[in-house]
Amino acid sequence: MSAPAPSDQPLRLGIAGLGTVGIGVVKIVHRHADLLAARAGRPVVITAVSARDRTKNRDADLSNFAWESDPVALATREDVDVFVEVMGGHEGAAKDATEAALRAGKDVVTANKALLAHHGQALAELAENLNRAIRFEAAVAGGIPVIKVLTEGLAGNGMRRVMGVMNGTCNYILTRMEEAGLPYDTVFEEARQLGYLEADPNLDVGGIDAGHKLAILAAIAFGTQVSFDNVVLEGIGRISIDDIRRAGDMGYKIKLLGVAQMTGRGLEQRMTPCLVPASSPLGQLTGGTNMVVLEGDAVGQIVLRGAGAGEGPTASAVMGDVMDLARGLRLSTFGQPAAKLVKATPAVAPNPAPYYLRLQLADKPGALAKVATILGESGVSISRLRQYGHADTSAPVLIVTHKTTRDAIDHAIAALPATRVVEGEPVAIRIEEL
Repeated sequence: MSAPAPSDQPLRLGIAGLGTVGIGVVKIVHRHADLLAARAGRPVVITAVSARDRTKNRDADLSNFAWESDPVALATREDVDVFVEVMGGHEGAAKDATEAALRAGKDVVTANKALLAHHGQALAELAENLNRAIRFEAAVAGGIPVIKVLTEGLAGNGMRRVMGVMNGTCNYILTRMEEAGLPYDTVFEEARQLGYLEADPNLDVGGIDAGHKLAILAAIAFGTQVSFDNVVLEGIGRISIDDIRRAGDMGYKIKLLGVAQMTGRGLEQRMTPCLVPASSPLGQLTGGTNMVVLEGDAVGQIVLRGAGAGEGPTASAVMGDVMDLARGLRLSTFGQPAAKLVKATPAVAPNPAPYYLRLQLADKPGALAKVATILGESGVSISRLRQYGHADTSAPVLIVTHKTTRDAIDHAIAALPATRVVEGEPVAIRIEEL
C-alpha cells in the first residue's frame, strides 16, 4: 500500500468505546502529546468519541471532544482520519461502524479480536480494495507486539509454529490453583469477584477468547484466511487440583496452550489444556501474564512475554498502530494482500505427541498389567509410570506415553472399562514439546 509522507497536519482520531482501553488511549494522547508529535512527525489528536453512556464518570477529561451517540456517525465524521474501535463484539455496532469507516476513507485501528476472527477476511478485502488500512496489534496478547514481530520483524522467515498462553485469566486460575491448593470452582469464583472474567465467562475459561487470537496469528504466520471455525477448543473447566499436582510430580505444568502449525495434513489450530515442561519459559509463566512463542526457519525460536490485558498495555498497543499510521506506514492487513490469502485445509488430527494419563486403578491383582495390555493393543507405549499409595481400594496411577495420536489414546480409554480395574473417568492431556 502507498505510504503518504508525514505532514504538519494532525492525525485526528475518533474513538468508539470509552471503557478501559478507550480511556487508556485518551490518557496516553493527553499525557504524551509532545512526545507523540515528535516521534510521528505530526501531532496526534482526538477530535470525537462515542459511548453508550455520556454521563458516566470515566476519570478522564473528555470535554474538548465532539460526542456521537452512534458509532457509525463517528466513523464517518469529516474531522476523523483514523477510526479507533474498542467497543468489542463481532456483530452489530462494531462491525457496522468499522465497515462505514473504511467506506468513508478512514483507516481503522481495533482491539476487537472477535471481529477479526469472524470477519477478518472480508474486512481485509474491503480495506485493501479501498486503499485503507486495518491495524489490530491490541487484539492479540495486549501489550506484546506480536503482530508487528510477525508481519515485520520475521517477514523473512517461513514460520514453523506459533504457540502461547494467550488468556491471562486462565493462566491466573491455573497458577492460583497450584499455589494455593484450591479447586477449580473456588478459584473461578475468586476470579469472578476480582473482575477478571468476561461477562460471559466461557469466553475466557472455554478458550474462545484465546482461540480468536490464535486464529489471527495463524493467518499471518501461514498466509491463510482467518479460520476460527477450524480451531479446536477445549477449556480448563475439567482440570482438577489433582491433575495440577500430579503433573507437577512428573515435571510438568498445565497451561491453556494455543498451537498453530502447518502440517502435511493441513493447518493445525488448537487451543486446549496441555502439559509443558516446568523448566520451560511457558512452564514458568505465572499469574495473568501472556506469552507467545514464534518459531521461524531462519530465526529459530523467539519468546515474547508481557501483560496481555489491562488499560495501559492494551492502550499502548493501540497507540503503536496509530503511530505507524501517523508516520505513513501502511501494510496489508494480514501481512500480505488479502486476495492472495488461501483457504487452509484444516488438519484432521494433530501431530502425534506424548500424553499424560491419570487413572484411578483398583487394588486388584494384575490390574496394571491389564491397563498396559489395553494401551499396547491401542498402539500406545509407556515412557514413564508412577503409582501412588492406596487410598481405600484404589490408587492413582500416572502414565506418560511415547508419541502417539489422540485417536489411539481415545481408543484405549474407550476399552479400559472392560478391564474392570479402572475406576472413574481417566484423564488424558497432551504434552507439548518445546
